[in-house]
Amino acid sequence: MTTVAETRSGLRRPLRAPAPRVERASQLPYALALLALVVAAGFYLVRAGGSPKSGFIWAIGIALGLTLQRARFCFTASMRDPVLTGSTSLTKAVVVGLAVGTVGFTAVQLGAYFKTGQLADAMKLAGLEPVGLHTVVGGFLFGIGAVIAGGCASGTLMRMGEGFLQQWLVIPFFILGSALGAATWPLWKVALHVPPTGGVYLPMALGGFVPALLLQFGLLLAVWLLADWWGRRSAR
Repeated sequence: MTTVAETRSGLRRPLRAPAPRVERASQLPYALALLALVVAAGFYLVRAGGSPKSGFIWAIGIALGLTLQRARFCFTASMRDPVLTGSTSLTKAVVVGLAVGTVGFTAVQLGAYFKTGQLADAMKLAGLEPVGLHTVVGGFLFGIGAVIAGGCASGTLMRMGEGFLQQWLVIPFFILGSALGAATWPLWKVALHVPPTGGVYLPMALGGFVPALLLQFGLLLAVWLLADWWGRRSAR
């Protein structure tokens, strides 16, 4: 159906009626089938493992995956978006996530520290790795891969859940590259002169958990305020 409308210049132009909306099929049956499959897999893990812990880990993984997909969370985007679009919502979300993670990991380390009173025992739970030239090389290579793939590991998994075919192509090569890196790590250690030790443990370097936490939360707050200012500036 075509109608006629008058423009500001006085000319008359035809207007076409909007195309009828196409109703999309409901995805509820697929969601219920997937939920039943997830629950069945959880029961199988509990029975096969002989411990409810396996089912608990499975449920936590599913919940984190769902949260990741619905929030469209991506570490690479948190550093890319402020430069490309000026948006800092993901940047601030990463800062908040690091702050929450700091509380949890600190609680675990404090539990080990209170048992013996030795920071070395808490340091063992931190999983520290030495810092050196290999850190720079690895970060550079990972950055190139993230740009080509369109995201980091979390962003790739999130977009796989959204149905992006590019990420379904990326994930096999992501796994292959990680496996090759792990297999050739002894050669990389020699080539890049990776030191056997050298990780920095803030509670030990600053003399306790309190100054370490004050420094870490202070830096996170500074980054959050900077990101918030940049986002407001870009919006204006």
